[in-house]
Amino acid sequence: MSSSDEFGENVNGDSPGTVNRRFKERAEKVAKTKEMLSKQAVQTKEMLSKQAVKIAKQAEEHERFINKVTHLLGVLGFGGFCFLLGARPQDIPYVYYLFYVTFVPLRWIYYRFKKWHYYLLDFCYYANTIFLVDLLLYPRNEKFFLVCFSFAEGPLAWALIVWRCSLVFSSVDKIISVLIHLLPGIVFFTIRWWNPATFEAMHPEGTSHRFSWPYVEDKSYLWTWLFGVPLVAYTLWQVLYFLIVNVLRRQRLLRDPEVMTSYRELSKKAQKANSVWWRLSGLLGDQNRLLMYILLQAIFTVATMALTVPIFLSYKFHVIFQILKVSASVWNGGSFLLEVMPRQVIVKEKKKSENQMQPVLQSQQDRPSDLMENATEDDSSEIHQS
Repeated sequence: MSSSDEFGENVNGDSPGTVNRRFKERAEKVAKTKEMLSKQAVQTKEMLSKQAVKIAKQAEEHERFINKVTHLLGVLGFGGFCFLLGARPQDIPYVYYLFYVTFVPLRWIYYRFKKWHYYLLDFCYYANTIFLVDLLLYPRNEKFFLVCFSFAEGPLAWALIVWRCSLVFSSVDKIISVLIHLLPGIVFFTIRWWNPATFEAMHPEGTSHRFSWPYVEDKSYLWTWLFGVPLVAYTLWQVLYFLIVNVLRRQRLLRDPEVMTSYRELSKKAQKANSVWWRLSGLLGDQNRLLMYILLQAIFTVATMALTVPIFLSYKFHVIFQILKVSASVWNGGSFLLEVMPRQVIVKEKKKSENQMQPVLQSQQDRPSDLMENATEDDSSEIHQS
């Protein structure tokens, strides 16, 4: 038998044509399976999007009632949280778990409807996900704790003050925005100073006294894990964010100007108010505003992370900082209720009255045309009779 004949037969003695046909049939089956799976994925995505839109529309229809219920639950929840903070500070992390797994998915549903879902790629959500991993999987890892402490009491905490987050009990969205930035700092404050397990770690049996938990060898160790390593983690997030939003999803954002990102919203508000941020971001020209925004955010992050070192070392300083954060969010909430909300109510009522008047105006516009048609019909009938 020649070598070509040996090549043309397989183990079962099938001819090359039969083998090719089988390969072709299998390839067709694989292609059909892929097509079916892709269709199912698209259908599932469309179904979830429709459900998100439906839920958000229903919430808007019952906005006033929802706001009243939210205000009631918000005030009661705030009082209960304050009681728990004093009575059992070691249980505050469980409140954080419940908050994250409940309200972050709800925020995604609401933001998906509003076309704000790219906000969930912001640093605050990146940091909160790291917090959850630390608290659930590595609660006694001292170095991981320091990194999370730097995030919570650095960029997140100061963003609460700088970006004027408002504690408004009648708004679920504003409550979540405040807690995303405020709650992690309180969690790590209680672990640092008030948790009984921390006190045990500070004075372990059979060993010499340790004056703090986490244990700090020297200032260089503290600067490494409160500043250096967190800054590397922040840089990683910034690179990933830029690749996703400004490279991979660039065309999607250009096609739909209603899709919001942090940069779009902040630049829009800064331009409208002609604020100092707008003037600073334009130092390198309008074409480089995004680059200046990234640079300013990096400077803000470096400065706030550096401040976490004295906050970590001083109990009094840390307590004052907690009071400052809560006071700023409550003050901003009062400003929103007294200054911003009345204007929003007037605008909403005006739009509602305009929407109610449109059918009436349309019917009034249609009536003269109907009368003219009837008049022309009567005139034509008279001419026809004559």
